[in-house]
Amino acid sequence: MSTREKLVTEAALLLDDGGDAAVTLRAVAQAVGVSHNAPYRHFKDRSALLAAIAERDFRMLAAVFDQARAGDTPPIERLKVALDTFIRYGRDYPARYHLLFSDPDVGTTGGTLEAAALEAFMAFSSLVEDAQGTQALPAIATRELAGLIYATAHGLISLQAGGRMREKKGLSTAEQSMALLLTLLQNVR
Repeated sequence: MSTREKLVTEAALLLDDGGDAAVTLRAVAQAVGVSHNAPYRHFKDRSALLAAIAERDFRMLAAVFDQARAGDTPPIERLKVALDTFIRYGRDYPARYHLLFSDPDVGTTGGTLEAAALEAFMAFSSLVEDAQGTQALPAIATRELAGLIYATAHGLISLQAGGRMREKKGLSTAEQSMALLLTLLQNVR
């Protein structure tokens, strides 16, 4: 593993353990065991390091979606697996999830980060398209349907992370709510 990769990995772990404030170039350098100036050889500043975490995790999500798509179950089941994995990522790595989907600095970075985010969404869209191809989901514009499902998953992940999922509101878990949405979509003709 290169020094750059080690820095990104340790920064992600610091983010997981202590949130955004825990990620400093000095703390990352210390965690990797390099000089406090070493991270500057790889990253312009802290924002660039955070963008590298986001880019890596977007690429990981794209790979997860591609892996789900390669399964041998019906396409709608593959989509459910991908959504469950996505929801679990949001639950298990809330600070990273926030970085990817709620940090305004990351959202305006562009370049390879934007390409990685689009790659993840396109891989997700392919799962939706496959389910549409078997008529398990309605035959409407794939990008819009994928965007709606993706945005709904984001909303549910945020509600769950904020402790706002309530049985009284008809929301027990993000996974169950997404399964309900997909069931409803399967019945739209």
